Amino acid sequence: MSNAATTSGRAPSVYVPSAEALATVLAPGERPARPSALAASLTFGWRALLKIKHVPEQLFDVTAFPIIMVLMFTYLFGGALADSPRDYLQFFLPGIMVTSVVMITMYTGVGLNTDIEKGIFDRFRTLPVWRPAALVGMIFGDVLRYVLAAVVILSVGLVLGFRPDGGVLGVAAGIGLLVVFSFAFSWVWTFFGLVLRSEKSVMGVSMMVLFPLTFLSNVFVEPSTMPGWLQAFVKANPITHLVAAVRAAMAGQSDPTNTMWLLLWSAGFVVVFGTLTMYRYNRR
Repeated sequence: MSNAATTSGRAPSVYVPSAEALATVLAPGERPARPSALAASLTFGWRALLKIKHVPEQLFDVTAFPIIMVLMFTYLFGGALADSPRDYLQFFLPGIMVTSVVMITMYTGVGLNTDIEKGIFDRFRTLPVWRPAALVGMIFGDVLRYVLAAVVILSVGLVLGFRPDGGVLGVAAGIGLLVVFSFAFSWVWTFFGLVLRSEKSVMGVSMMVLFPLTFLSNVFVEPSTMPGWLQAFVKANPITHLVAAVRAAMAGQSDPTNTMWLLLWSAGFVVVFGTLTMYRYNRR
């Protein structure tokens, strides 16, 4: 009886592993270096591409939608605004390319809001990587969507009779300007994706902003045909500068004024909304 009491009152022993035992279960060598900002961003960009791979229906907005836009507006307005749909297409196609790609940028905010609601970004925030990498990488992944949409529209336009005087280099320069602006403009929707509570709210606000910007511009007609009060808004519209710069590049011409304004708008979007996005992201 006494022996049992003595045994039960004995303090439990604590196992202390030796250095040799720990070495068998821990990874040998030094701790891997922290990934660079670029490497982390590209990794998250690859994640965005994998989402398209597993849900290919996401490409509907960059394939079928642009084709519908080109066909519909070319044959709807071509006969009324020009001598023929083909003549109108020479003026119209760079503008509808800009409209379609800029419209697609809103899905950056929609996708971000969806990830936040699922809790994925809470996990990303705990990773030992550059803080903005998840946001920058997501936009990097969307750049492929912008290029694909532009190529689809250009292909349809070439079939219908569009002939860019600037050749391959002019087309590449026009698409490059469009991608630069779209990348910068995506930060606007990234901010809204963090601030608004649901993806429907993000989409509603995006459409409310995009429709006036794209339709009250020089996409469909020359601003000189509009009333004076409307011309003032159209001339200050960043989409107007973008369309003019893309048209000039595809026509093999230079338009330094609109190109300068385009780059200034792009830098402004990144500085203002990129800063607001990171401020909100770090405190969400």
